[in-house]
Amino acid sequence: MSATNAGHASASVMDQVGNNIIHHVSNSDISHPLIHLPTLFGIDFSVTKHVLMLWVVAAIACVAIIIPVRKYLQSSRPIPKGWMNLLEAVVQFIRDSLVRPNVGPKWVMTWAPLVLTFFFFILFANAIGLIPIFDLLGAVNRFVFQVPANNNHNFINQLLHGGTTPTGNFNVTAGLAVITFFAIMVAGIRAHGFFSHWKNLVPHGLAWPVYIILIPIEIIGMFVKPFALTMRLAANMTGGHIAILAILSFMAIFADMFHSTVTGLSAALFSIPMATAISGLEIIVVLVQAYVFTLLSAVFIGMAINVHH
Repeated sequence: MSATNAGHASASVMDQVGNNIIHHVSNSDISHPLIHLPTLFGIDFSVTKHVLMLWVVAAIACVAIIIPVRKYLQSSRPIPKGWMNLLEAVVQFIRDSLVRPNVGPKWVMTWAPLVLTFFFFILFANAIGLIPIFDLLGAVNRFVFQVPANNNHNFINQLLHGGTTPTGNFNVTAGLAVITFFAIMVAGIRAHGFFSHWKNLVPHGLAWPVYIILIPIEIIGMFVKPFALTMRLAANMTGGHIAILAILSFMAIFADMFHSTVTGLSAALFSIPMATAISGLEIIVVLVQAYVFTLLSAVFIGMAINVHH
């Protein structure tokens, strides 16, 4: 009987751990948004956690990129200093190492702004998920202002439900991938004309039976590219957070399994260093995933322009 009760208790802790992880990496429920807005044309425009974070990322990009660049260009003697030195180095690297080799020198200034926008937006969106903004607000709310954790009407408590990495949301990454999808078509049409662009989907001069197989494959490939961009970015940004939370949960799981706080503390000797190491790896992933999405977007656009390659 006691073994059965222990099994039920352990299962209960496991359920709580799973729910906590899912709540951390997922968006807030649309039925309980942070800000209620009216429904137009069947679309609920209420503000959820990830929508709020997208606004925050846009504000950060404006402060960190747009405003400094405008001030730099409007100065009488534009000499880059400090933060502008770093921005200039990044812009030149993306333009000369990613965009120019793929789209060619003729189109580099046409598509470099889009690719750079992808890079900075995704970089800031990825990085903000590593900063425990709402967790710190929750701690202050709970221990300083003495607001109960079960007070669901409190705005800060609502922020604690749902993840803070907007690029961990497949809707966000799908939106970015759709922009790339249409950019590929626009690039091909501008470079070759409407009809020539669609003719360039398959190689010329092949035997006609080959096209029966090749044309459907190429059409499927058109949609596979944005799908791959969507899944790669969202899955990588979600997977790291799940790994960190799962490892930290070992403390609660082992403490409950062995009914011993000492066992939970012993598990912390393994969990905390491992979680710290993965957090360090996540810093690299933040930069790499922004680079990969940017690189692949430039490659796909370049493939539509430079068909012979």
